[in-house]
Formats: sequence, C-alpha cells, structure tokens
Amino acid sequence: MEVVSKAASTSKVVVVSNREPVIHELTARGIKAVRPASGLVTGLEPIVRAVHGTWVAHGSGPADRHVVDNHDRVGVPSEHPEYVLRRVWLTRREEDGYYYGLSNNALWPLSHIAYTRPVFCRDDWEQYEAVNEKFCDAVLDEVGEDRAMVFIQDYHLGLLPRMLKNRRPDLTIAQFWHIPWPNREAFRIFPWAEELLDGLLGNDLLGFHVQYHCNNFLDTVDRGIEAKVDYEHFRVFRGGHPTTVRPFPISVDFHQIEHDSDASGVACRLKELQAEFAQTPLKQQFIVGVDRIDYTKGILERLRGFDLLLQRHPELKGHVTFLNFSAPSRTHVEAYRELNDKIDDLVDDINWRHQTEQWVPVQFLRAHHDYSTVLAAYRLADVLMVTSLHDGMNLVAKEFVASRSDELGSLILSRYTGAARELKDALLVNPYDTDGLADRLNQALTMPESDRIQRMQRLRQVVAQGDIYHWGTRIFQEVLQLHRGGE
Repeated sequence: MEVVSKAASTSKVVVVSNREPVIHELTARGIKAVRPASGLVTGLEPIVRAVHGTWVAHGSGPADRHVVDNHDRVGVPSEHPEYVLRRVWLTRREEDGYYYGLSNNALWPLSHIAYTRPVFCRDDWEQYEAVNEKFCDAVLDEVGEDRAMVFIQDYHLGLLPRMLKNRRPDLTIAQFWHIPWPNREAFRIFPWAEELLDGLLGNDLLGFHVQYHCNNFLDTVDRGIEAKVDYEHFRVFRGGHPTTVRPFPISVDFHQIEHDSDASGVACRLKELQAEFAQTPLKQQFIVGVDRIDYTKGILERLRGFDLLLQRHPELKGHVTFLNFSAPSRTHVEAYRELNDKIDDLVDDINWRHQTEQWVPVQFLRAHHDYSTVLAAYRLADVLMVTSLHDGMNLVAKEFVASRSDELGSLILSRYTGAARELKDALLVNPYDTDGLADRLNQALTMPESDRIQRMQRLRQVVAQGDIYHWGTRIFQEVLQLHRGGE
C-alpha cells in the first residue's frame, strides 16, 4: 500500500465500475449510506482510500441524487471523507439497453459456456456505446489536466479504454475483466466483435482471473482484428500501442470473513438454522449451496446429483438435508424466469419421491439473504457445493473456506471455476456428470474427520496467502510499473 500511495502522490487514481461502492437509501431516520456486499469493493476501496482517489460509478440508489454536489460528487465516508464518489446517471432506456441488454443478455451468456443463447440487439449496442461515452466524459472531468491512472472494472465498460486513450493518450489505463473470456469460435458470433476488441486494446494492462482466459483473449485478437500478438510476453500491439495481458486471481478478505464468522450474531443465526431445519431426532448432515439464481451456477445439476445420491443410498433419507440459499437475479429476463420454473419443478419432484412424514429432502430458500445468514449457512454446511458450469473465479468457495475457523466442512467444487486451479484440496467435480456428483457427495458425507480437517487446513492456507489485498496490490504494482514507463 505504501508503494501505491507514494506513486499516487504525483498522479490521480480513478477507479471506474458499473456498481457503486456506496448506495444512499431513504429511511425513517433520514438518508443512510449502505455498502453493498461486494468482493470488488472489499479489494479496491482500501487502495482508493489510501491514495484519496476518485471512484466513478453508476448512481443507482434511491437517495443518491440527494447527497451529491453540483458536480455529482459525494465524499466517502460522509463523516470523514477519504475519497470522492462521482456518480453517473442513466436513463431507464440506457440502463435497459446497456446493462440488462448488451451486458447481461449478450456478453454474459456469450462469455460463459452454459449453452444459453445470447441475444444481440442493435439498440442495446447503441446504448452500450452511449453509456460508455458517458463514463468517459465523467472520468475525464475528474482527471482534469492532471496525469492519472485509471482502473476500469468488468465487461460493462469494454469500450471505455479506447475512448479514454483516444482523448487522453497520456493516461495509464488498466481493466480487470471479471468473467471468463470465451474461445475465439464462440466470440466470433458477436456482431460487434471488432469494436469490443478495439475498445479493450485501449488498455495498457488487461487482467483476467486465470491464464487460460488470457490465452483465449490473445487467440481471439490474433484471428479477429488487425494487431500483432506477442505470445512470449503476453502483449498485443494495436496501432503501435502495447496492451499487456496478465492473470490476477481475485480473492476474498480472509481475515475479515474469519473474524465475522466467529461473531456472536452469526453463532445465534447458526443455532436458529439448526433448529429450523433439524426435521427429525436422527443425526443430521447438511449439504448447502449459496449463490445467485443464474444458469451458469449449475443449480439444476447440483439437485440432480443429490437426487441420484438418495436413489443409490436410501439409508440416508432422514439423515441428510439439502439447503440452497439462493438470491433472485435478473428475474425480468426470460432465461432466468425459465430457470426458476425448472428449479421449482425439480425440487417438487425430488421432494415428492423421497420425502417422509418427518423429513423433506430439499429446502430451496429463495431470498436476498443477509450477510450473517450467509456466514451461518457456511458454518452449518457439512458439505458446501459449488457446481458452476463456467465461472471466472467463484468467491463463494473462498468465502466458505475463510469462514471455517473450526477447520470442518467439505468443499465440492466444479472443475470449471477459476477457483479450482487454486483450491486443489476441494473435491473437484464435473457438474455435467450426475453419477460423479453423487459419488463425490457420498465421499464428502462419509469422509473421516481427520481427512476433512487436513483438507480444510490446506485450503485455508491457500486463501489466506492469496487474499483480496494481495490481488489489488499485485494489479496496482503492475499498473505503476507501466505508469512509470510512460513518464
């Protein structure tokens, strides 16, 4: 952090994201600042605070407009401001086209191998362009005439780097793409492929979670746009401008999650969950899932694996309960509505075939669960299942590991997550292989406690050593190196 602060003394630091780090809400007691649960905020806010930087983001809170000044700025935190939040306002049409349309109905399914067809609409693309231009104006307004380092987040702002570089070639620009990058055969169906690639090649540094996604990006560029790719140094030259491409595996705040999980409030919530779901006097084990309801998360595949486990091991009936803590997501998008219907049908079918008078095998808990409930769910789990069909990283797996200071609990983890490349002591699975899922579940439920503890100890060491601060520091050190090179 000291290195970052020293370098930032001569240059501004600007972070840009769709999601804002603080939302202002109206309450009975007045306006309240709420910090949304976000690994991104956890990793970047300490850096922005340390350098007294600026964070540019979409203002989406109901009271956001009430607290900004004439330049749409607000100090954070409000009592003793350490950085500036600059809000960008979007119309309903802009948000529908840029966020729900192009970002989440096109780029999201395009980037994830989950066999959901992306939807391409010219108007959505035009809104995406317009909103990226709005963000560009806001960033340049904040930078003024100063030298600056700009750090852009995710796939919502894929055109912003080139827009900034065209207007201010002296800026040092980096971007982290938080989702997978597809192979070139998948990406080539995107109607605006060349425009998006050109936008991203406005960056000086472009980061992905894993090397595989870096390789996919370089291969896509090599075959899809006029540019020179240097595979030896993982660099692309477009119009003479170099873009360095690097892997930076994101993580969680290990020590904070560990501390919070041991708090008395979480212990009380854990007792409530145990009392609520201990349906019989028999010894109970809990299989737990925690995720957004999204077709990339493999929720149906997870349920089918549990169903097959009960078919193969009827002696487990009454002894094992499956709990899925699921946050509703993008419910006005057709693909998500269809997924919810399929989940309900499958849960009803499993419960109808396996339940007894005292015991229901699956409890699907659809709600926006608060932080203490999520931590209690992690502590409740004898087995946590992460069965993503495709995931850039998956922080649920790392949060679970960080929460288990008791060194108990088993992690079943999809091979198709970025986390699987680091968490090698998890029980790795192919979520499409229902037989394999059932086998892994049985292995996790019957594993000797000594083996379970040893695996968890090694997992915790990995996550503790590569926490969110390590991620943020590594990226900023690389950005600073590029920044100094441009001086």
